[in-house]
Amino acid sequence: MSRVNAPAAIEHHERHTGKTVLTVVFAIISVLYIMPIVIVLYNSFKSNAAINVGTFALPNKESFVGFSNYVNGMTVGEYPFVQSVAYSFLITITSVILIILCTSMAAWYISRVDDIVSRIMYYLCVFSMVVPFQMVMFTLTKTANTLTLNTPWTIQIIYLGFGAGLAVFMFTGFVKSMPLEIEEAAAIDGCGPIRTFFRVVLPMLGPIIVSVGVLELMWVWNDYLLPYLVLDRTKYRTIPIHIQYLQGSYGHVDLGAVMALIMLSILPIIIFYLSCQKYIISGVMAGAVKG
Repeated sequence: MSRVNAPAAIEHHERHTGKTVLTVVFAIISVLYIMPIVIVLYNSFKSNAAINVGTFALPNKESFVGFSNYVNGMTVGEYPFVQSVAYSFLITITSVILIILCTSMAAWYISRVDDIVSRIMYYLCVFSMVVPFQMVMFTLTKTANTLTLNTPWTIQIIYLGFGAGLAVFMFTGFVKSMPLEIEEAAAIDGCGPIRTFFRVVLPMLGPIIVSVGVLELMWVWNDYLLPYLVLDRTKYRTIPIHIQYLQGSYGHVDLGAVMALIMLSILPIIIFYLSCQKYIISGVMAGAVKG
């Protein structure tokens, strides 16, 4: 009996050892990813001189300055930080809503109308994900100025163009997994395409909407290069641009204030991401069923 169970016991031990090794490896990787945030966090409570001398040193009695860096970061400079926060919220929320609405409708059309036009649209959206932003940024700047897309109320059109690829790809995979009979029943009841989408299809897209929304929100909120190239920086500054301009005379940079504003900028997105993490995983898995 013991001879029969020996191979199974060895296999179980090897499988358990493999899981333990993977757990340790991924724990180390997680710590490496978290460490930069931790370093920024405790440096935001240190004096500027202490940060320059010992960036990786923990705060002590001499270097600890409390919340003065946060106060300085929000008050120092000719451009109000509150205004930068307002522009970041405006651009992020409106861009994400526009991306979700337009790309979900496009994905529904692509999935249900199987013709050459819809296929070309789909492959163009997928191809846009592999085009580097650096290839089009100079042309984009001139086009944005010509079409007056260089304001916080019109830059959403540009974000829609760059964010459509991933969103359409995820929405299309999810829509193809949805039963067609529900939409056919709605059509029999007299619902037109628009009413069918908003009353039947859109509520069923809930999990993937959360996933796409979180991914696009993190991208737009943290984006620095696109607003920097497109917006008039003397009038409109998002939080990343505000942090970049947070410097005194002769190029002197208050690192403590910079660290404090970086923490204020990433804290909301971290909280939002952690609260929606399970929906991201479920939505991505559901969207990858068919493609």
